[in-house]
Amino acid sequence: MEIDLGRAKRARRAYTFDDIAVVPSRRTRNPEDVSTAWTIDAFPFEIPVLGAPMDSVVSPRTAIELGRLGGLGVLDLEGLWTRYDDPEPLLAEIATLPDADATRRMQELYSEPIKPELVRDRLAEVRAAGVTVAGALTPQRTQDLYETVVAAGVDLFVIRGTTVSAEHVSKNVEPLNLKKFIYDLDVPVIVGGAATYTAALHLMRTGAAGVLVGFGGGAASTTRATLGLHAPMATAVADVAGARRDYLDESGGRYVHVIADGGVGTSGDIVKALAMGADAVMLGVALARATDAPGRGYHWGPEAHHPELPRGRRVEVDRVGPLEQVLYGPAPVADGTANLIGALKKSMATTGYSDLKEFQRVEVVVAPYGH
Repeated sequence: MEIDLGRAKRARRAYTFDDIAVVPSRRTRNPEDVSTAWTIDAFPFEIPVLGAPMDSVVSPRTAIELGRLGGLGVLDLEGLWTRYDDPEPLLAEIATLPDADATRRMQELYSEPIKPELVRDRLAEVRAAGVTVAGALTPQRTQDLYETVVAAGVDLFVIRGTTVSAEHVSKNVEPLNLKKFIYDLDVPVIVGGAATYTAALHLMRTGAAGVLVGFGGGAASTTRATLGLHAPMATAVADVAGARRDYLDESGGRYVHVIADGGVGTSGDIVKALAMGADAVMLGVALARATDAPGRGYHWGPEAHHPELPRGRRVEVDRVGPLEQVLYGPAPVADGTANLIGALKKSMATTGYSDLKEFQRVEVVVAPYGH
């Protein structure tokens, strides 16, 4: 439904996760009988959780731990871990910076060139632990580093930016041809973010195995204030899920996974993202709250240290407990920041659904009380 903003502009009403709620049905189940497993390409996971490629969330060690716990950690291959032999002192420094100095100092730290040998070594460290290996690059860096990433033995390749399109136009540089790139690559590719039906459909047609949904809505993002871009996530996920449905018919049965990325800060947000049609969620701040997260109680994304136009900030987060406790409990708080998977199973059981694909059909209402 469109509404008039003025005589010259109309807009469609869009909804955030705070605007909606799931509704119990006539059937309930025991949480122990619920499955949160999912599979993308040939890779099965016990929980629908990807650790966002942010230095405050995923290090080689936490990628290994998240893999051990049934999820997937995606390493930022343009982060401190691929610029410095030992980034631990720098991560500790970032956690102690005054707010007024944080952006400038991070710009300095992230100006160090990326070292291909460190890209190789960090991915090899994760692979040696026997978990699924995933790394992320921006579209701008993909051309330069993808051969190193693939040679290192990555299982899933993520191309992630503020927004990624199948038709990037540039007068100065040769843009990444996603369709040719994905076709030539012998590795499943997840791309995003996208926030509309049309953009997602075009990304699916490139051959991507998964599409990330959302931009400008994360806890550490200022994209909305800086660029005026924002994607209310409930509507965005539903629109991209609609593109997945139509592409399934168009392609004769090829299923592209939808991954909510941004604005998923609590267990309730995870529930709502899956209810709107997501197959999995990519978590940033929700995992940065772990006491063993590399951010040491702080959270920031790659937008926070852009050399010319920062679109994010370093934010302090409440530390809940170790990563295992954040995911599986027991929860020491009652605000949806701990035991994320236990809460998801409880919600699925309360609404009567036994697995994630079934849960995508749950009834959803617009909740007038907001939070």
